[in-house]
Amino acid sequence: MPEYKAPLRDIQFVMNELLDMPGHYANIPAYAEVATPDMIDAILTEGAKFCEQELAPLNRVGDTEGCTRHDDGSVTTPTGFKEAYAKYVEGGWPSLAHEEDHGGQGLPESLGTVISEMVGSSNWSWGMYPGLSHGAMNTLDLHGTPEQKHTYLSKLVSGEWTGTMCLTESHCGSDLGILKTKAEANADGSYAITGSKIFISAGEHDMAENIVHIVLARLP
Repeated sequence: MPEYKAPLRDIQFVMNELLDMPGHYANIPAYAEVATPDMIDAILTEGAKFCEQELAPLNRVGDTEGCTRHDDGSVTTPTGFKEAYAKYVEGGWPSLAHEEDHGGQGLPESLGTVISEMVGSSNWSWGMYPGLSHGAMNTLDLHGTPEQKHTYLSKLVSGEWTGTMCLTESHCGSDLGILKTKAEANADGSYAITGSKIFISAGEHDMAENIVHIVLARLP
C-alpha cells in the first residue's frame, strides 16, 4: 500500500506565500497572539506526524478487516481505529478550531481545515468519524439552544463524544428536498421525531462513550 507523506512544503507555500494567512491572522485580534507563524508550523508538523504515523498505516487493516456489527447492534471498528482516536483526542485535535467558551483552543477554522485535509488524505475511512463530529458541532454552535450547547457541545469539542448527521432516507440520498422524516414540537420545547434514516456514517462504533445524532427533519 502506498505510503502517505503529508505535503508540508506545498501546504506552507499556499498558506504563507500565496494566501499570507499569517499576515491575515495577525490582523485579527482573536488570532494575533495565538496563530503565530511558529505556532502554525508546529501544529502543521505535529498534524503531519500524526497522520503519517498513526492514520496512514490503518488503511490496510481498515480495508481487510472492516467494521463488525454484533447481534446486539453494537459495532466494533477495525483494529487500531479506537486507539488512534484516543491519541487524536489526547493531542487536542478535535478542539483545535472551536471556541474557547466550549472548551476549544480558539484557533482559526482555516487552520483546522488544513489539518482535516491531511486527516482525510491519510485515511479517509477513519477521518469520517471526526469529520461527522465537526458537522454536528457546527450545527449545534449555530442553531442549538443554550441548554443543548451546555449538554452536548463541550463533550463533542473535547472528543469525549462523537456526532453524526442523519440525513439520508431510503427514497432520497442526495435529493434531501423530498425527505419525509417529521419533527413536531412538544409542549416542553422538545420535538417528536417520526421517520427513518439509513446509511448513517459513524452511526455506531466503539471509539467514544456516546454518539450525538443530528437529525434532519421537516417541520409542519
